[in-house]
Parts: sequence; C-alpha cells; structure tokens
Amino acid sequence: MGTLLKSASVAIATVIGIACVAATSALAQPYPVRTVRVIVPFPAGGPADMLARLLSEKLTERWGQSVVVENIGGAAGNIGAEATTRAAADGHTLLLNASSHVINGILYPKLPYDPIKDFTPITQVASYQHMFVVHPAVAAKTVREFIALAKSKPGQLTIGNSGIGTPGHLAAELFKTTAGIEIIHVPYKGSAPATTDLLGGQLTAMFNNPVNTLPYTAAGKMRAIAVTGKQRLTVAPEIPTVAESGFPNFEAGTWFGLFGPAHVPAAVVTKIRDDVVRALRLADVQQKLGAQAWDTIGNTPAEFAAVIRTEHESWSKVIKSAGIRVE
Repeated sequence: MGTLLKSASVAIATVIGIACVAATSALAQPYPVRTVRVIVPFPAGGPADMLARLLSEKLTERWGQSVVVENIGGAAGNIGAEATTRAAADGHTLLLNASSHVINGILYPKLPYDPIKDFTPITQVASYQHMFVVHPAVAAKTVREFIALAKSKPGQLTIGNSGIGTPGHLAAELFKTTAGIEIIHVPYKGSAPATTDLLGGQLTAMFNNPVNTLPYTAAGKMRAIAVTGKQRLTVAPEIPTVAESGFPNFEAGTWFGLFGPAHVPAAVVTKIRDDVVRALRLADVQQKLGAQAWDTIGNTPAEFAAVIRTEHESWSKVIKSAGIRVE
C-alpha cells in the first residue's frame, strides 16, 4: 500500500509540475502574437478615430505587429462596446471609447452589457475641455454677460449638442443648473450639424470640442466665452475658464480611454498601458495633440477604474436632476 501511495504522489506531482510549466510558458508568450484590433465605437473622422489611428501607428512600430482600427459606430457607441465584450480576453481586441462609456451605463438601463463589470480598464489616453461658444451676434462676451442675457430672456436662448446624453449635453445641463438659467436644449445627430447651425445663427450657444471649434473662433465665426477645464487652454490662453468666471467648482470635458474585455491578464494590461504611455510621450505625438488642445493622461488601470466610479456617481446626479432620458 505504501508503494502505491508513493507512486500516486509522484504521478500527481508530475502532473502539477507539467501544469505549472505550461502556465509559465503561456505567461512568457510575447504580446502581441498577431494583429491587434482597436474598436472605435464611432464613425471615422472624429476625435476618437483620430486618436486611435495615431496610437495604432506608434504601437505597430513598437510591437512589430499590425494594430488596426475598426470603426463600429451606432447607438451612441453601444454597438462597438458590445462587440468588444464578445472578444477573447487576451489583449488582441481593445476598445478606445469616450467618457460616454460611463454615461451610457446610466442612460440606457437595458444595455446588453455592464459598462463596468464587462470591461478591463487599461488607461485613460487623453482628454479635452469643452469650449463654450456663441454666435458672434449674441450680445454676450463673458460668462456673466451670457447668464444675464439668459435671465432676461428665459426659455428663449438655445444651446445645441451632438446628441442626448453626450458629454457636451451634460456640460450644458451642469452649466444651466450651476448658473440657475433656463435655455432650450437642441440635440443633433453629431457635432457637425450642430456646429453648422451655430455658424448660421440658428443656435445661440454650444459646448463643443476644441478640435472642431478653434478654427472657427480664430476666424471670428464663433465667439468663445469660456472653457470648461481647471486651467486655460495653452493654445488659446486668452479664453477664461468657467471656474474663474465665478463658478469655482465647475469642470467638464471628454476623455478617451482604452479598455479590453473583462479578465484580460494583468501582465498584458501592464504592457499595453506602459507602451501607450511611451507613445504618448513621443515628441511628435505631444506636438500633434497639443496643437489641437488635447491633454495626454496615461494613468494606471487602478486610477482609471477610480475615475470611472467617480464619474458614474457624479453624472448620475446630473442626469437625474435634469431628468434626461433617451427615447
């Protein structure tokens, strides 16, 4: 009997040893081993697409494997996000999504996925402030003057955005609540048609991204009266922040972050995040993003997860207070 037990113990130890070697070998596999797909849940040509393509170029050079961008737009980013959850959790399918990823989890109660539990946060890549702009004919050159104008014409001024529940929409709702004014909300299907109507004078104001806005403000076709970050834009330091205009706690913007499906191995997550940070530090990347008023971030997965939790709580309050619903 003792001999049998000894033989069984040796066999078990051998099996365990083989399993450990196999696990170690798997962990030692280089990443990536094939093409990496970066899903952008918005149409080509927008800020998320531009950022993803810039990163994919640098990561392709670093990894020696193709990093390709796949635009899967629709349903405010939900279709592309859902596609990510169905991919293998090995780091070869990534999602570059906007802060609407968090907002959608609040607005859409019947999503086929959980925006927090079904994803692995890797890093916030970059962000931009919104620019609070008005048509040049509007008789307001400062935040205070705009508020006074809105209070003198309650319910008559209009403010547009790229869609219900978008960061620009929520920035406007936060501003309305903070300033105690009533403005008519006009949602569009994208920032381009909203921008067109603002240029044509059909809209009074808009919270828009700097990439789309700076050329028009420089040409005098729009007037920027404030930006929504903690600090002024480096590329337009003459524009004050909403915070320094009398509302010190006001801050809003849009960030873009990199996710994987749930349960991507920690070692893979660390490599992706570290190499994204290296790409963001390159001089040409810094120059290109800085010229368009982007702020690079590159935080850790834990820090990114904390941002998601905090924003879920804060935007939930704004959405509930404003009674925002999607049809």
